[in-house]
Amino acid sequence: MTHKEIWDGIKNLAQSMNLSCSGLAKISGLDSTTFNKSRQKTRFGQDRWPTTLTISRILDAAGITLSEFATYMPSDTHVYPKCEIKFKTKKYKR
Repeated sequence: MTHKEIWDGIKNLAQSMNLSCSGLAKISGLDSTTFNKSRQKTRFGQDRWPTTLTISRILDAAGITLSEFATYMPSDTHVYPKCEIKFKTKKYKR
């Protein structure tokens, strides 16, 4: 998940609800400028990520889960590596 994918996901979610990003912010109980382009980078050019609280509020307002939100994020620009999980198990004596 990249910075751009998350911000695009927010924009796509708003569009799917026939709202502007500002409108999505308002119905989520956020400031109307929360999703402005100027808020996506710091004044030093570093990426500014939306907080978990912000994401939680838009999910609640839209009535969707985090998994459903992921479908609004474009993924064709990012190749996900194959992940192998290794579990450490303890052997218990009986």
